[in-house]
Amino acid sequence: MIDLNADLGEGFGRWSLTDDDALLDVITSANIACGFHAGDPSTMRRVCELAVERGVAIGAQVSYRDLAGFGRRAMDVPFEELAAEVAYQIGALDIFARAAGGRVAYVKPHGALYNRCVADAEQAAAVVEGVRLASAAGGARSTGAAMLPILGLPGSRLLEAALAAGHAAVTEAFADRAYTPHGTLVPRTEHGAVVHDPELVVSRAVAMATGEAVVSIEGGALAISARSLCVHGDTPGAAALAARVRAELAAAGVEIGPFA
Repeated sequence: MIDLNADLGEGFGRWSLTDDDALLDVITSANIACGFHAGDPSTMRRVCELAVERGVAIGAQVSYRDLAGFGRRAMDVPFEELAAEVAYQIGALDIFARAAGGRVAYVKPHGALYNRCVADAEQAAAVVEGVRLASAAGGARSTGAAMLPILGLPGSRLLEAALAAGHAAVTEAFADRAYTPHGTLVPRTEHGAVVHDPELVVSRAVAMATGEAVVSIEGGALAISARSLCVHGDTPGAAALAARVRAELAAAGVEIGPFA
């Protein structure tokens, strides 16, 4: 079984980036922006309501406080401050999730924070501490677990810290992102970091879900094992591409369902 997740609610005020309605008909887990890189209260509320209506798991997509840079700029945030900001974002989203009849079911960092937590043990620990604070306040009740699951890159410091702190560590793969030979994502600032060919995205998704190798940015074979597959919501035609990915996964005999 594999989960399909996408980043939703990435708008602010009158500006909207993601086709939330269409994507929620395809995915099984929604990473909802919590206001720090995108999202506002009205958007968070609306997406939570739609997710609950359609049986899609709600995840808090936490970020550095960087609306202007869409959360994709490198930042240095002290441990205690970052932990508090992560907990704050989860709590804000959980208000709207509860009001809609659901709960925040997991947490996923966004952008620069996600990539920083691959190798930076201190920033990863701060994120986990923030998730722990939110879990202690009741954010994990919907899952029946003591601590909220954390979604991240296989082999990352983030997932190591999550396991050490008693959280479920959920591995994630990206069909539309290029990988280094070491299994990390190629930075978006580098050529070829994003895979734009729909046929290639679909074939990579099936390969990742069925245990086959994909090709790294340097041309070598790379095996990626993941419980959740991300289909980015901020790319043109994202909903149609996500629907194709889901259809091809089903045709390959892959069962699709949320991990949380």
